[in-house]
Amino acid sequence: MGKGPLSDEERLNWLILSRSENVGPTTFKSLIKRFHTAGAALRALPELTRKGGLRRPPRIFSRETAERAFAHAEQIGARFLCSVEPAYPPLLRATDSAPPVLCIKGDADLLSRTCVAIVGARNASALARKFSRQLAREIDAEGHVIVSGLARGIDTATHDAALATGTIAVVAGGLDVIYPPENEALHAAICARGLIVSEQVPGTEPKADFFPRRNRIISGLSRAVIVLEAALRSGSLITARFASEQGREVFAVPGSPLDPRCEGTNRLIRDGATLLMSARDVLEALGSEGPRQMSFFEPDPPPLPLREPDDADMRHVLELLSPNPIDTDDLARESGLDAATLSALLLELALAGRITRHQDGSVSRA
Repeated sequence: MGKGPLSDEERLNWLILSRSENVGPTTFKSLIKRFHTAGAALRALPELTRKGGLRRPPRIFSRETAERAFAHAEQIGARFLCSVEPAYPPLLRATDSAPPVLCIKGDADLLSRTCVAIVGARNASALARKFSRQLAREIDAEGHVIVSGLARGIDTATHDAALATGTIAVVAGGLDVIYPPENEALHAAICARGLIVSEQVPGTEPKADFFPRRNRIISGLSRAVIVLEAALRSGSLITARFASEQGREVFAVPGSPLDPRCEGTNRLIRDGATLLMSARDVLEALGSEGPRQMSFFEPDPPPLPLREPDDADMRHVLELLSPNPIDTDDLARESGLDAATLSALLLELALAGRITRHQDGSVSRA
């Protein structure tokens, strides 16, 4: 993978590939690792899906639609950013589920600074909102960037308190789709003084399944995640789970056992999250070095040696797979296939929709 900005044509191909059928983040990475460019990967898709067992042409994202998305982004002052490019946030890039392409509007320099996420209930209490503002101001004053999801309640209070020096809002829909509607002024202020991030193209209305995907970006950007007032079934707990899987520090503010809004945060503490009493708890965990400029790139992977898998290999692997996820290292041992051959085989099966790749890198039969 390259180490500089992509050409306009290749950036367009990244968007097309990333939004094509059965191309999730892990499969996208495998395609780029094998074919080096998104253009070459797109040309290979029909043959790969045929080998994987798909008996029709793959559904490839329309080039015309992608071109309209680029024109729309330019019209609203936004731009697309691919995970190989210098401005892409390095902590997020290192996660297994990093979006290949982000759409951003505002101050991209914020992405290179140390980030702390603050999330919580949409129907938060006045006291929790006050504490979230206090946390945001005190952490922000130490030079760290506050990240949240621009939702009602805790998110709104957090962004508002951190506006002075820049805050990052990660949204579930397109950058130009204001949700919730009452945050129109805050949305505009963040565009002007901070940064708004989405993996959706402009004009996309937020859907229910977009919010958990948004949450893994919030945690992926951040070195630490703070949760205030989260019910047991809440998006904030999804963010905390992603943070834990990504190796981030998870902090939770305790609350009354009688308040349903605190059941989730109290459960997090019981299950091992760090109890948070003040901003100092987070700042100490971040270390004494202060805000860091993160390095942009990982080393390029070595070239991938490849023995093309055959039909017997595919039958054997499909027999080993079940609806229960299995780690790919375990699958390699059980199948007897070398890592490169198994990777090529799983790529074909994933593109054909015959296996499911999970957030932790495991796979299961679809």
